[in-house]
Amino acid sequence: MKSGMSIIVRTVTRLVYGLALVYGFYVIMHGHLTPGGGFQGGAVVASAFALLLVAFGSAGIKGLLNAHLLQTLEELGALAFLGLGFAGIGTAFFYNLLANTGSCFGATVALGPNVGPLDTGGILPLMNWAVGLKVMTGIAAVVLAMLIGARQEEAE
Repeated sequence: MKSGMSIIVRTVTRLVYGLALVYGFYVIMHGHLTPGGGFQGGAVVASAFALLLVAFGSAGIKGLLNAHLLQTLEELGALAFLGLGFAGIGTAFFYNLLANTGSCFGATVALGPNVGPLDTGGILPLMNWAVGLKVMTGIAAVVLAMLIGARQEEAE
């Protein structure tokens, strides 16, 4: 079944899709330094998936989105978030283990108005990625389920 969208909509979608993904991942990665984070960035990435579904229909993106893969990745994001929460349980739940350790994401934050370099968040960037993965796959799965339901309704 061919999508009802015009060639203009499909061409613009091809151009905007990559930009939306990059911007969504940027929002996720910089969430501990600027407004945004895992939820907001995940919603931006999921909107890129929704844009694909609207422009090309489910037949046009048949191999790109798999409901079982989306569900597995959503569960992985939730488990990663909980695992990071329990990682510092010897001190406190969600204790920032990596802060000021000098390791990955553990650089010391400079004093002053500077927001700091990207690697100063401790476990916060990792938590943003876990939440972003959960949100982007969860919303994409909901949009995919809605599209499948609409197609079944049309068939009847």
